[in-house]
Amino acid sequence: MKIDERGTDTTQDNNERIPDTTQDNNERMPGATQDNNERMPGATQDNNERVPDTTQETSGCGTSVGSAHGMANKSGHNFYAFIARMKYINRWVLMRNTLSENIQEHSLQVAIIAHALALINNIYFGGDVDANKAAVLGMFHDSDEIITGDLPTPVKYFNPGIREAYRVVEGSAKETLLGMLPEGLEPQYRKIFYQDENEYIWKIVKAADTLSAYIKCVEEMKAGNSEFSAASDSIMKKLKVLCLPEVDFFMKEFLGGFKLSLDEFGI
Repeated sequence: MKIDERGTDTTQDNNERIPDTTQDNNERMPGATQDNNERMPGATQDNNERVPDTTQETSGCGTSVGSAHGMANKSGHNFYAFIARMKYINRWVLMRNTLSENIQEHSLQVAIIAHALALINNIYFGGDVDANKAAVLGMFHDSDEIITGDLPTPVKYFNPGIREAYRVVEGSAKETLLGMLPEGLEPQYRKIFYQDENEYIWKIVKAADTLSAYIKCVEEMKAGNSEFSAASDSIMKKLKVLCLPEVDFFMKEFLGGFKLSLDEFGI
């Protein structure tokens, strides 16, 4: 027993002095335990009822644009997805590189240079070459190597038999790629993949290909990699015997810049 200063017994149970607070919240807070369904209409409705089915998206025009969940389109046309794999195919595989180069990077540079050569031919030498077409041909000129890989030059040109066998493999690779296109697009890319090697525009593209290879040698040697020294000399000899005025113009006006450091550009 506890006695206060007045002698009063203070052992009464707190239940007699403090209001009972054990009442369920339901009695004190109306609706507190109501299921969210009653307080938030539609909250527990199945997502299928509240969220539109997006398993097949449509464009703004109402046409189907494929799966919204990124499912692999194994039965569709995979040409562009396969072309995107150019970035996985490295060049110069038998040589030590300070910076590796893949065929996607190389193809873009060839496209840029081929476009430039065509413009130079038209503007300075009275030509009539489709510069845009030259750029596109450069863009796709090594696309078959996604399948064949980049065969080193010493192997590719070891003897006529190997070169001819490789041409067959290249043709097969091109047909495989073309088979990934829908019927309407296939003929357009066939005209890009197969070119008459005697046409002047194709000579420009091949010259751009050689210039790109030479630029790679310049960049490697600038980085102190003497591995590319012999290749540089060999490729320069090829450029000099091409006898294409636009190539000579490009070499005179633009090649020197590839030997400069960033600070030397003076920008």
